[in-house]
Amino acid sequence: MITLALDASTYTGTVAVWRDQQLVAEAATPMRDAAHERLMPAVASALGEARAKAHELSRVVCGGGPGSFTSLRIAGAIAKGIAMADGAELWSVPSLALIVAGAQPPLPAGHYLAVLDALRGELYASAFDVASDGTVHEIAQPRIIAVSSLDGLAVELEATVLGPGRSIAREPHARGAMALMRCGVARQVSSSEWEPEYGRLAEAQVRWEAAHGRPLPNA
Repeated sequence: MITLALDASTYTGTVAVWRDQQLVAEAATPMRDAAHERLMPAVASALGEARAKAHELSRVVCGGGPGSFTSLRIAGAIAKGIAMADGAELWSVPSLALIVAGAQPPLPAGHYLAVLDALRGELYASAFDVASDGTVHEIAQPRIIAVSSLDGLAVELEATVLGPGRSIAREPHARGAMALMRCGVARQVSSSEWEPEYGRLAEAQVRWEAAHGRPLPNA
């Protein structure tokens, strides 16, 4: 079984490929480039390193957000396109969980509060328990919190904070997808209907609705 995973919940896109349970290739690429789309070339490069073809994939696992609106849409479109074209299963994993499960070196056992920037002085946050055998389980559902409340929530949950720009700086990484599959954190989704969980409306939509005083049509 060949599995492809990708995530682009931040301004860095990541890719990983497994043959059965063995990680055989991974890649990372910047997502903020006005002139080029870099995630699909990273997918092609990782598949090439793994000596695998897209039509050989058994499943595609995509980071499902929350996070950067545009980057999530790019990753979701690539994952859905490959799954629909080649008949692979499509699975989704929480991008916040990929901060924990994809950390290198692996995190020691304990509680962790994974966070991503949600703009407007807020954070996307979710808490996880890492067991002594490395399995990861969610202990607090994703939410949006004020940056000012982060330390208090970490104390309440007895959790160590990690995420981009934190004292323990970790990015979501697709290499954590297989661990989440084994833990039952992933879910199989429809390649024709699934969309990432963006966490909040796109900034462009917010500005349009504020300017026009009504919801964006067909949003």
